[in-house]
Amino acid sequence: MMARSGGKSGVRSGDATRAALVAAATDALREVGFAGASAREIARRANCQQSLVFYHFGSVSGVLLAALDAVSQRRLAAYQALVADSASADDLLGAAADIIATDLASGDVAVLVEMLAGARLVPGLARQVSERLAIWQEFAQAAVARLLPPGPLSSLAPVPDVAHTVVAGILGLELLAHTSGDRETPARILDQAAGGLALLELLTRRREPKESP
Repeated sequence: MMARSGGKSGVRSGDATRAALVAAATDALREVGFAGASAREIARRANCQQSLVFYHFGSVSGVLLAALDAVSQRRLAAYQALVADSASADDLLGAAADIIATDLASGDVAVLVEMLAGARLVPGLARQVSERLAIWQEFAQAAVARLLPPGPLSSLAPVPDVAHTVVAGILGLELLAHTSGDRETPARILDQAAGGLALLELLTRRREPKESP
């Protein structure tokens, strides 16, 4: 099945149609929210027949999840580069601040916000959205494990727990900033966290037993 297009051939391939629908679903979530991201709205934005939403994705939820996947993959690639340049836990907090600023500027946070809100309304959708958040837990755990060497601090804060806190913290800050429009508070909180982390590292070093002469 082919979708109409404004190109010279008048049609576009199945892959092009899928890509257009995913892009349209992403824009719809950003601009009209989960409630407004209907099959008709997505098809209108993609300039194709409404039936193609169901042909390619099976349901409206299917194309919306594909939009969430596309956003997540793009974000993950960008964040891997940021974290790769982090040499300390303090750097990681700086990367988190960059992540939040980038997400808010791109509108990607809106996609996640709307999918989290809509997950409560469609049976089975909450589980599928939750599964897609698992990759962020794994990503954060790998980053924390690399930047939190064995020692007193890591014994006080196990890597999985720290990773969970990082993901929940960034997600929470993004959601609050998105809904309130306040983009300064997240940066300030992360600065305070960096100061607290530095103090904790200093205190744990002081408590380390001194080597015998």
